[in-house]
Amino acid sequence: MNYTKIIAAKELKSYFTSPAAYILLSIFLLISGWFFANPLFLINQAELRSLFNVIPWIFIVLIPATTMGLLAKERETGTIELISTFPMQKSSIIMGKFFASVGMISFALLFTFVHLFTIIFLGTNIDFGAIFCGYFGLILLTGMYSAIGIFASSLTKNQIVAFILSFFIILVLYLIQFTLIFIPDWLAGFLQYISIGYHFSNLSKGVIDTRNIIYFLSMTALFLKLAVTILESEK
Repeated sequence: MNYTKIIAAKELKSYFTSPAAYILLSIFLLISGWFFANPLFLINQAELRSLFNVIPWIFIVLIPATTMGLLAKERETGTIELISTFPMQKSSIIMGKFFASVGMISFALLFTFVHLFTIIFLGTNIDFGAIFCGYFGLILLTGMYSAIGIFASSLTKNQIVAFILSFFIILVLYLIQFTLIFIPDWLAGFLQYISIGYHFSNLSKGVIDTRNIIYFLSMTALFLKLAVTILESEK
């Protein structure tokens, strides 16, 4: 039996039966729509670069809010103990919740295609390669943010604490790139590499570098592994 698929389907169903999910989606679409429409009407410029620049900041709040209850709520209600009695690996629980979070956020990203169709309709010059890289980067970003959120949710049964922890971790990793000028050279290289903003900015510019892809995949795997380890340690 594919427990990962079952858990992912259960979590996705709970998302779409919760009014909170629709509120978060509405806020995301309103903010992203504003940043797309603002340059369009003010300076008559239609492009997705501004959208790719602002969505990572929106995700810093949106994804922790989406993932904060994935394990914390299970702990609070006691259902995590029931799930743990099933004959399945702890990794199946974590991956099921991970795919649900990524699926939910990817669904939200689909609505931003409206802006792409608007650009096509207006007949502006379109760099489809850069757009593909931008969306590809956002999917990688979604995976990493979701993994961090699930890790934070595995540490506590309080959803607010889980939200604050994941928000803080993501924010610090994103802002590191802005502190490099104050960091000694021997440390700046390492901090630059672990900076989310540095790697995503390359992808959003249309540059596909395997180092950026490896960074996002390895960091995602790291936080998912940490979440699995925490669940396994509670036996």
